[in-house]
Amino acid sequence: MAKDVNIQNKRARFEYEIIDEYTAGIVLTGTEIKSIRNSKASIVEGFCEFSEKGELFTVNVNIDEYAFGTRFNHKPKAQRKLLLNKKELNKLHKQVKNGGLTIIPLRLFINENGIAKIRIALARGKKLYDKRETIKDRQNKRDLDRVKKNFKTNNQIKKT
Repeated sequence: MAKDVNIQNKRARFEYEIIDEYTAGIVLTGTEIKSIRNSKASIVEGFCEFSEKGELFTVNVNIDEYAFGTRFNHKPKAQRKLLLNKKELNKLHKQVKNGGLTIIPLRLFINENGIAKIRIALARGKKLYDKRETIKDRQNKRDLDRVKKNFKTNNQIKKT
C-alpha cells in the first residue's frame, strides 16, 4: 500500500458519549474499495441500523464513485453490511433496542492485510450542557499546555 487510509468521524466524540467500541469488517464492491484506498469517503453523517434479519448495516456513509469506474460503478450512499460475530451483534441489538442508544462509525481504515475495516461505537447523544462542558475542558487543557510551554522556555533561558 502506498499510503495509510484513516478516515475519521471527528464530530462523533463531540456529539456523542462513547460507551463501547467494536471493529467490524465491511462488505464492499471493487470500485468502493478503490475509492476508499484513494481516501474518497466520508463517515461524518453515518450511523448503523439493524435489518429484520438481525444484520447490521451502515446508513449515510458516503463513498465517492471511483473516477475510473464504468457504468458498473457503485452508488455513493448505498447501505453496506457490517461483519461482526453473532454474539457481538446480539449484544449490540439488545442494547440499541432497550437502551435508546445508537451505533455510529468512528473510523474507516485499511488494516495491514489490505482489508477495509470500520471502527463503530455504541453511543448516547450528548445534551447541550454536556457539549459546553467538553468545550470548556478542551479550552482549559489548551491554556494549561500554553502555560507549561512558557514555563519550560523561561527556565531554559534562565539556565543559560
